[in-house]
Amino acid sequence: MVETAAQLATHERPPAPVRTETSRVNRPDVAGPDKPEPPFPIHLSGAVQKGFGRGGKDLGCPTANLPDESLPQISTVTQTGVYYGYAQVSSTRDGQTLLSKEEAKVLPMVMSLGWNPFYKNKQLTAEIHIMHDFKTDFYGHEMKAIVLGYIRPELDYVSREALIEDIETDKRVALNSLARPEYEKYIEDPYFGFDRN
Repeated sequence: MVETAAQLATHERPPAPVRTETSRVNRPDVAGPDKPEPPFPIHLSGAVQKGFGRGGKDLGCPTANLPDESLPQISTVTQTGVYYGYAQVSSTRDGQTLLSKEEAKVLPMVMSLGWNPFYKNKQLTAEIHIMHDFKTDFYGHEMKAIVLGYIRPELDYVSREALIEDIETDKRVALNSLARPEYEKYIEDPYFGFDRN
């Protein structure tokens, strides 16, 4: 049985497998069954935290980090790896409207849960990349996410370019996976309540 992320955090973690050319070539275009199955959907929320700042600068994939206290909802029921679903960021912070209506919509996301072996992180993180070109950062804004499926395990990489290539594939797989009717309906899930008119 595969250990959950929370179980792995209690002892010395084995090294993540290194991404190979074979694993890259054999990646499917769609991940998961035709509708979410347990433990999905998983609901996450919290104020967006500052992370390491590598996603946008190093990898061209800016991420929003969830606070540590929101991690048990997913880390206790899933393994480390890459996931897909939807997320929404509140347009307001400290009583001021700072994001546009377009940026406060429910949007597709891809999420990494783990230690980012390429960067040798010491702490478990959940980093969400919302697939939208935001005009500004949204640190401190409340974010809600519904995780609907699993794409692949956490891997290590021999180069930054190989990591970027997999991230771009993860995004495509997430969008393809979310394009199915039983996943699309989560855009209207009542859990997403920010800025709805």
